[in-house]
Amino acid sequence: MRWSAILKRLALIPPTLLGVGAIVFVLLRVVPGDPIAMMIPPGASPADITRMRALYGLDQPLLSQFITWLGQVATGDFGRSISLRQQVFELVGTRLPATLELASLSVVMALLMGGAVALVGSLMRGTRAEWLLDTANGVFLAIPDFLWALILLLGFGVLLPLLPISGRLDPQLAVAFRTHFYLIESLLTLRLDVAADLLRHMLLPSLALALPFAALVARLLKAQLAEAEDQDYAQIARTRGFSRTTILQREVFPNALIPTVALSGVQVTLLLGGTVLVERIFSYEGIGNMAIDAVINRDFPLIQGLILTFAVLFIALNLAVDLLVALLDPRLRHG
Repeated sequence: MRWSAILKRLALIPPTLLGVGAIVFVLLRVVPGDPIAMMIPPGASPADITRMRALYGLDQPLLSQFITWLGQVATGDFGRSISLRQQVFELVGTRLPATLELASLSVVMALLMGGAVALVGSLMRGTRAEWLLDTANGVFLAIPDFLWALILLLGFGVLLPLLPISGRLDPQLAVAFRTHFYLIESLLTLRLDVAADLLRHMLLPSLALALPFAALVARLLKAQLAEAEDQDYAQIARTRGFSRTTILQREVFPNALIPTVALSGVQVTLLLGGTVLVERIFSYEGIGNMAIDAVINRDFPLIQGLILTFAVLFIALNLAVDLLVALLDPRLRHG
């Protein structure tokens, strides 16, 4: 990808975010329901309701509200949560690291599992073992991440209680973290007991997110490996006496990796969206779990801030994947 193409992609980010923000802003105010009525105690006077509406700017015309909100966002002010009574920017900042750590672990697990299954399936091409792997892969791909979350919750929470099924960290191990990246900080400070407990809490939700993704990676990579094995360079290497394993590692796998990375990049954004339900099921303290609470409470400022955060993450991930593909394939850098 050339620098001009990168600059064009970067130039599209502000109008994209503006469009997302405008759509969400209007939809939240068109849908029936009053967030102020949901947060005030029973018996509140009309004066109290009027005062609360004025406090959050909900007594202003829609266009005026949008312009005010847009001006605040431009300065980094996402407003104040109606239900939690805190700044949205601070709330997102405390929960976003948890989701990023969970999603990162899920992606690593998915790539390792999917890559291993694809390689084993390619080496066993034409055998019953390949058929069994393809069948199992189809089952894993057909079950969505939230259903995997329920299956794992039932299996390891009820039938075989080996792992924690809720929360992010055992309260007895809570330490004074300087950042909200608990896992990274605990590893850097050599608090391995804390890191181990964090990983135990992350294992089931990350596995629920990783399993469908791993199945997709395995299917894509295996198909690309089969196609690459039929190319001329692989045939020539075979006539020179190289073993199939050597050809697969040195010639076929690098060429099959590029389209797999490109196609898997889309799935990474879907995985990030899947954190909303999975975090809720495991009571994991990320922005996905927070988003459901915000929707239930009709917390306009918090919903708007969270959706913009997800939009920025999706855009950044897509750009990163494109750059990675261009890095792996020199033709895209010069073409």
